[in-house]
Amino acid sequence: MKKCNSLEEVRTEIDILDNKLVELISERSHLIRQAATFKNSIEEVKAEDRIEFIKTRIRHQAIELGVNPNMVCDLFTTMINEMIETEIAEFRNADTF
Repeated sequence: MKKCNSLEEVRTEIDILDNKLVELISERSHLIRQAATFKNSIEEVKAEDRIEFIKTRIRHQAIELGVNPNMVCDLFTTMINEMIETEIAEFRNADTF
């Protein structure tokens, strides 16, 4: 981790990370849209076992990295729920063709 020498430098580094986070979320979203093409039902889209696996994995990773696991899990829950809605829409649109 970079050691910053001023508040301005800290904020610049945070802005860089924020941009990377948005890019990664975008990449994840595009993959979610692709995933819909491989599923046969809304229940498969919801994939509750997969969601629990992800939450458990990221919770452990957060703990290992010294980040509040509840905050990370809440962020992922929000992201996953929104992406499930996107994937359901993609799945339903695929059925119309």
